[in-house]
Amino acid sequence: MKTNLIFGATSAIAQKVAQKLAQRNERLLLIGRNEEKLQVIADDLTARGANQVDFALIDLAEVDQIPQQIEAFLQFKKIEHIDRVLIAHGTLPDQADIADSWQKTDQALRENGTSVIAILATLAEKLEQQKSGQIAVISSVAGDRGRQSNYVYGSAKALVTAYCQGLRNRLAKSNVQLLTIKPGFVDTPMTAAIAKGGPLWAKPEQVADDILNGLDKGKNEIYTLWFWRFIMMIIKYIPEPIFKRLSL
Repeated sequence: MKTNLIFGATSAIAQKVAQKLAQRNERLLLIGRNEEKLQVIADDLTARGANQVDFALIDLAEVDQIPQQIEAFLQFKKIEHIDRVLIAHGTLPDQADIADSWQKTDQALRENGTSVIAILATLAEKLEQQKSGQIAVISSVAGDRGRQSNYVYGSAKALVTAYCQGLRNRLAKSNVQLLTIKPGFVDTPMTAAIAKGGPLWAKPEQVADDILNGLDKGKNEIYTLWFWRFIMMIIKYIPEPIFKRLSL
């Protein structure tokens, strides 16, 4: 029986991943900040076939508290071995609303960037000592190049992507896989304010399938849906004198 630790367990993508893991009869440890939602999700996962489901309330926006809260939860549940970690929490701030406010910018960076790093820094040594395990981290295509429409969110995701690159380099020597996931547009409650439609949009279940496929195949980085790799390749290589005149 494999043990999975899922951060941001109430997110649409995390729920779909958890449902698929439940069907594999695995153990699921859910992390979130809404007890009522976590209980509903836990009951559903049990009904779907999960071997065991537990959850803990951790506000991942409170970055300084993350290490001790994770360690306390693992000790309380007597978790000695972790097979898989999914980090799926985050917010999508309105760039226009936060651009000129350091307080709001700092909050967005903590929720989408440094909180992820805090989790990774807390768990990396444990998996390294195990000499086994998988870590899947949801970053974003937004981190591939800063754009005026979302550069605060994008800079947080760029931090996550770069940190994962370095940590993957370190953990490879201990047989630990680290998968960086870069979604494009995904139809979730987080994107509720954005007009949807067209082939660029993915459903959470499609992203969940891509995540598990990437883990099962030992991949280092995936774009989901797959064509975002080529879209972002074009955007990344637009010369800066031209790029800065565009409204992206």
